[in-house]
Amino acid sequence: MAAYYYLPRRTKDKSYRTRRVEPGLVIDFARDGRPIGIEIVAPDKLTLAAFNRVLREIGFRPLKRVDLAPLIAA
Repeated sequence: MAAYYYLPRRTKDKSYRTRRVEPGLVIDFARDGRPIGIEIVAPDKLTLAAFNRVLREIGFRPLKRVDLAPLIAA
């Protein structure tokens, strides 16, 4: 089972390029280079620390444990 974390995006944005990062995470980028989402390939192996490292790397604020709780519980 995979999951997807949507980042702010425009209505017609589509994934143009991807980049694999932390084990089990893939960042999707729009044509203009903006990150538009993060694919979580293995939610059962996801850690908050790893996810927050990726968010900070692409210019977003880190999440709190409660923000990922539904995903981690799944």
